[in-house]
Amino acid sequence: MRVLIADDDPVSRRGLLGLMQSWGYDVMMAEDGIAALSVLAAPDAPRLALIDWEMPGLHGPDLCRKVRDWHAADSPYLILLTSRNSRSDVIAGLDAGADEYLVKPCDPGELRARVHAGARIVELQNGLAEKVTQLETALGKVGRLSGLLPICAYCKAIRDDSDYWHRVEEYVSEHSGVQFSHGICPNCLEHALNAARHAGQEHR
Repeated sequence: MRVLIADDDPVSRRGLLGLMQSWGYDVMMAEDGIAALSVLAAPDAPRLALIDWEMPGLHGPDLCRKVRDWHAADSPYLILLTSRNSRSDVIAGLDAGADEYLVKPCDPGELRARVHAGARIVELQNGLAEKVTQLETALGKVGRLSGLLPICAYCKAIRDDSDYWHRVEEYVSEHSGVQFSHGICPNCLEHALNAARHAGQEHR
């Protein structure tokens, strides 16, 4: 999974880079808020980001707000990193759209746990989105047939709402995406062969 590290402090960036790479993540870097916004605004944006609160160009909370505005359904998981630790700052960061809030300097074990938890949430979101797409595709293939169909017990024709009778395949094709290829089942084939043999014997 690709992760963005957005921090203007080179020491912090290098430290976070080493940790994230050791945990198996593909890391992208941004040195200020504007560069981070450009990365997260891209169609193939990383699905998880570590964002410093105070950066040139655009502060972390403002960056979170803009990302939330742009990514309504597929927003990346945002972890806000800051030395601010007051209750009001935590609330402000979460209200801005951050999913997590960690106080610097971060404990590596806690950071790892929070990042892994975020990655699991992203994977669940991706799986859910894929299932929704599959369901929409399946629903798109479902025809408009529903309810009771009046069908002749002898010829199997179907009566429509205008009291017209149609062959089964004509009616079903008109009301769904189904197309028919005609054939003969083994039972009917055997019946037809027996009937032909019986008719042949009668003509002898």
